[in-house]
Amino acid sequence: MSIKIPEFATDEEAEAFLDQDLSGLDFSQFKPAHFEFAPKTERVNMRLPKDLLDAVKASASQEGMPYQRFIRRALELAVSRPQEAKPER
Repeated sequence: MSIKIPEFATDEEAEAFLDQDLSGLDFSQFKPAHFEFAPKTERVNMRLPKDLLDAVKASASQEGMPYQRFIRRALELAVSRPQEAKPER
């Protein structure tokens, strides 16, 4: 039998849950969490079409994050992918 994680109303409830044997914990309900360790020292200002910004905000909301963090994550993913070979100009 797998253990599901309930909703906790208090920190004490969460601590009590963690005090039990969790070897049967159902990990399928977890999703990866990415932590931002680097300080954000630089600022960017850009203009976007309203429709694009609205779509970004809607997507960020669906993922449960602020839209600026969503944009930052999209940029991080874009620059971390291997770049396709582009023809020389």
